[in-house]
Amino acid sequence: MTLILTQSEVRALLPMDVCMDLVAQGLAALARDEAVNPLRSAVWLPDRSGLLGLMPGFVSDPAALGVKVVGVFPANHGTPLDSHQGFVALFDSTTGAPTAIVEGSEITAIRTAAASGVATRLLARTDANELALIGSGVQARTHLAAMIQARSISRVRVFSPKEANRMAFAEREADRYGLPVEAVDSARAAVEGADIVCTVTSARRPVVMGEWLAPGTHINAAGSSISATRELDTEAVKRSRLFVDRRESTHNEAGDYLMPLAEGAIDADHILGEIGELLLGEVEGRRSDREVTLFKSLGLAVEDLVSTDHVVRQAREQGIGTDVDLTGRKDLLE
Repeated sequence: MTLILTQSEVRALLPMDVCMDLVAQGLAALARDEAVNPLRSAVWLPDRSGLLGLMPGFVSDPAALGVKVVGVFPANHGTPLDSHQGFVALFDSTTGAPTAIVEGSEITAIRTAAASGVATRLLARTDANELALIGSGVQARTHLAAMIQARSISRVRVFSPKEANRMAFAEREADRYGLPVEAVDSARAAVEGADIVCTVTSARRPVVMGEWLAPGTHINAAGSSISATRELDTEAVKRSRLFVDRRESTHNEAGDYLMPLAEGAIDADHILGEIGELLLGEVEGRRSDREVTLFKSLGLAVEDLVSTDHVVRQAREQGIGTDVDLTGRKDLLE
């Protein structure tokens, strides 16, 4: 039987602290060559209004074989629909039979922020407590949850272009966490003086400038995932110690890296390591309290797979979800 799980079921079964641990395990497995994570492929609509992406992968322990199929439609911003629509399908690694189909937008929302949370634990100053969020959508919500897990956050500033959106976010999240969350009227006002900066936008051009960053800042750049867009200007990338989720993905998909590289402002050695390598102690992270560190996040299939596998296991244990029979059988055709 194939288990079907909805968005609300995913949210209930995947707490942020648990997902951070799962993502850390998945990234470490990738660094140990115990996982397979091909580059994603995408089909764009002719007018470039949206795309359908395919993200297959495999993690060996526990075995998780599957693919995320995700539609990315930026015009959904400001509507009841998330910009990311899709599902993660898991398959039995022995027979290939489909074992689960799980709503994908919530998996994406939680695991993306969880990866930033893992990076923040590894790279931010231990005393970092002031957070800047650039963006006020789904990823801002989940990134705030992850940053609270990663560090003792005492103050949050949020900026997004629409005043109503940032004001609503600030009020809602302040009530949720009992923290001061201030909606400010510019990205600069949010970033200046912050210890941790998370960019979670759909911007095509830079929204954070290097000159705004205080010494010792850690940045999670999670909004852009294609080569033609970026959230950070060249100076922000140039002055940062850069870490990524996957080198191969960064060289093919990360505009935040590829544009400064094309300008000659940095070279390929500017990527100091992957998060999995940091977890294994194979590369050096932050070296002083004054260094600026940067995690460029693109999102990987292994993150989806370890998160979805956990959700499915928990759902089976708790009797949650709907079973349908999608297994192909020869005997039914004879």
